[in-house]
Amino acid sequence: MNGTHIVPITDDDQVIDMDFAERFAILRKERGLTQQALADACGIHVSNIRRYEAGTNQPTLDVLRQLALALNTSADTLVFDHDERGPTDPDLRLHLEALNQLDPDELNAIRGLIEGALLRHQARRLAG
Repeated sequence: MNGTHIVPITDDDQVIDMDFAERFAILRKERGLTQQALADACGIHVSNIRRYEAGTNQPTLDVLRQLALALNTSADTLVFDHDERGPTDPDLRLHLEALNQLDPDELNAIRGLIEGALLRHQARRLAG
């Protein structure tokens, strides 16, 4: 598979550097779906699934959405490498990952702080 390091995807946070076709095929197999079953779930022809996995064709946005829903994953997981999205600062990334441990009230408080900081930043940019 074009020399890319491949590690099985066991969790959407564990997506390793690989292209769409590789991520797509691995996720389908891990979900225990045949190409035909996935095609049926998405309302597309199985030949499209084969082309996506071979890397000779790319899905439209509507089909990508259907694929993500059928695979119970996000479109980001299918499209982006693990480190392509999110903060580049490793400390900030760790802090954001740790937010999953907070209870709903604490998460809402953090959301409020982040939204407030972003709004202040946008207001300063627009004013200056």
